[in-house]
Amino acid sequence: MDAAVPDLPVDPVDVLRQRRSAKWRTYPADVLPLTVAEMDFALAAPVAGALHEAVERSDAGYAMAGPDFGRALAGFAARRWNWDLDPASVTAVTDVGVGVVELLRVVTRPGDAVVISPPVYPPFFDWVAEAGARLLEVPLACDAAGWRLDLAALEAAFATHPAAYVLCNPHNPVGRVHTADELAALVRLARIYRVAIISDEIHGPLVLPGATFIPLLTVPGAAEVAVSVLSASKAWNLAGLKCAAVVTAAPHMAAVTGRLPSDTRWRLGHFGVIAAIAAFTAGEPWLDQLLATLDHRRVLLSDLLRQRLPMLTWHPPEATFLAWLNCAALGPDDQARERFLDHGRVALEPGLRFGAAGSGYARLNFATSTDILDQATARMAGSAG
Repeated sequence: MDAAVPDLPVDPVDVLRQRRSAKWRTYPADVLPLTVAEMDFALAAPVAGALHEAVERSDAGYAMAGPDFGRALAGFAARRWNWDLDPASVTAVTDVGVGVVELLRVVTRPGDAVVISPPVYPPFFDWVAEAGARLLEVPLACDAAGWRLDLAALEAAFATHPAAYVLCNPHNPVGRVHTADELAALVRLARIYRVAIISDEIHGPLVLPGATFIPLLTVPGAAEVAVSVLSASKAWNLAGLKCAAVVTAAPHMAAVTGRLPSDTRWRLGHFGVIAAIAAFTAGEPWLDQLLATLDHRRVLLSDLLRQRLPMLTWHPPEATFLAWLNCAALGPDDQARERFLDHGRVALEPGLRFGAAGSGYARLNFATSTDILDQATARMAGSAG
């Protein structure tokens, strides 16, 4: 991104604290929250405008995604990722989590194994259990180059014939953008061992400069074994409005979505549909500015960590606005995170929430102002000494 692109503004902390979302209501007022994946930037103007217009016309009834939703997503996918997505293949669901759970209920039987790759977004563990399936963990591999799918371990797991694999693409919390070769190898394994892949691609629009997002369904052969679940919610900060998309690319997987509960359409957020359509059709200029801002924050955080917390290590993320910090030098498990909270009054996400592989780690949300990042890292440094 061009360094000349101005950063998105962020309100002062006292204004941010007037928000009633979980990020700003979970902790006492003296704590800086850098936890849940919620950004501190104002809504994109096209999204805010669409919502204001809906309120002005008292348009707060039941949701109706209709063809406009599929067309909006398809247009965005074509422009952004060169993904030729059939609008008719889009099924609207409440959110990505609900979409994954309902898909797992279709492709699994009680007790079937479902594979995930920790450290991973904490609800993955709960989604598998909610669907009545059995968890099979295949942790990511990690070396000096960073985190990646452990394809050899995945093949060993797939050879035991699990029902499904829930992929995180890009991967939260480590910020890994899986490469085309890695995804092609994953698809080959899924086809050989007949494992369905449910790909959580909610962070797809948030790939930062230097990396390229590959939607799984654009990988040759993926259409027969995979389904994608994505949303505007992370990239445009719309999580509370409840609207996501399940996308298929072949009749076999379309039949899977055809078995979703018939009431799924009524469980959408009406404002979520309105906001998503606005984001996908008119929100790209704002998204470009967001990505430039997050790139600048990524650089700033790297500098602040190097200067103030050199005992922490990390691989700067290729996507998302989340920093996966190795805090093991300050103690195992979640000891560092608790120290930052208790003594520094900075709240990070505890690493163990992301699985056993998260011991000694903490996740920091850097989608905020430079001032808040400066204050937070200074407090963390003070508590680490």
